[in-house]
Amino acid sequence: MKYANHVGYSDVDPYEIVRVISDKTIEIREMKTERDDSVKLEFHVGGFSAHCSNQHDQKWTISSDETAPVIRIRLGKRGWKCPHGRKFVLGDEPVKFFDYNF
Repeated sequence: MKYANHVGYSDVDPYEIVRVISDKTIEIREMKTERDDSVKLEFHVGGFSAHCSNQHDQKWTISSDETAPVIRIRLGKRGWKCPHGRKFVLGDEPVKFFDYNF
């Protein structure tokens, strides 16, 4: 695995694995993300202010951020978490998703 994706309810933010300390401890760093405007999102009246009917079509440009702080996450009974309790899922690809309908 090369990436640890932070899962916050329905949003997902990519982090890259910087160093493996042990089987249960790794160091990660947040990645830069920029939305690809080639995909035009469609918003309709509804929800709090609008409803995005094609939000799963969104695309992102994801790159390393050498200036981002490195944090440690640990594997526990309920998965990978940082000291603040944020949950991470390891993967081979970085994932970015913003839930426009939340």
